[in-house]
Amino acid sequence: MMNVLVVMPFKEKHKQLMQENFPQVNFIYERQPDKEQVANVQAIIGNVKPQLLAYAAELKWLQLNSAGTDGYCDEGVLPPQTVLTNATGAYGLALSEYMLAVLMAMQKKLYRYHDNQKQNLWHDEGEVTSIFNATILVVGLGDIGSNFARKVKALGAKVIAIKRRINAKPDYVDELGTLDNLAEYLPQADVVVNILPGTKATHHLFDAEKFALMKKGAFFVNGGRGSAVVENDLIAAVESGHLAGAAVDVTETEPLPKESPMWQVENIHITPHTAGQYHLAATHDNIVNIVKENLMRFLAGKELINQVDFATGYKK
Repeated sequence: MMNVLVVMPFKEKHKQLMQENFPQVNFIYERQPDKEQVANVQAIIGNVKPQLLAYAAELKWLQLNSAGTDGYCDEGVLPPQTVLTNATGAYGLALSEYMLAVLMAMQKKLYRYHDNQKQNLWHDEGEVTSIFNATILVVGLGDIGSNFARKVKALGAKVIAIKRRINAKPDYVDELGTLDNLAEYLPQADVVVNILPGTKATHHLFDAEKFALMKKGAFFVNGGRGSAVVENDLIAAVESGHLAGAAVDVTETEPLPKESPMWQVENIHITPHTAGQYHLAATHDNIVNIVKENLMRFLAGKELINQVDFATGYKK
């Protein structure tokens, strides 16, 4: 019988689904496994601590519950025979709605009005901006970026998007380029949304130079990885008034240290990496469905979906 270690949370309905579809599999549900528990499993479902993988001598397949692959693609982390797959496709709805919500909250000054309410202050905060007729730059046109681009396009935005490789341009994108075009696109954008994963190529991509290229009064949203942003440079861009505001669900160090100056910057709005995860039930179900599909394929000796390219950290 095949041993599969499940370290991500499974509801009872998810466990029942697995048991009904895979009676030949021994599922071991353990959120905090030790080195002995990973030693005798052929597959792991969920983001196990990378340092434990050194003991996973029998491991053939690791299915992440995240789209990001940070820490799993480094040389020597996974046994050489292991296939790595991620959860690309599970988070598009949740993350795109989060980014739309925080963008509109900044544009309509809802954060300011919330603060005013706490002070019993009836005060008109003045002009607001709109998604309609705005130019929105989506940096990372994968599943999440595509979901977001569709939403803002439907609301009347001009959408410019960046992805790794140029192929057919979707009808919800007005212009499509690669990271080589970033410096050209930044000055055009009223809103810049980063949804890139954490890789060597994206590390500190958004720095003082990139923020200076953005329009005065533009908004920045980071739903990708905190490592893509030089936080002190973002703070400076917002405090100077060059950027009208920023919303970040991810930070370079998580949890964000209490002593970080970013907590107290007016017009930087922080959520604690909660836009995704399992906060939306549909996301949890989506991940489990990816697990189910891949486990069926694994047992049948077929190619798995969402295989990760170790050189890039992206889905192949």
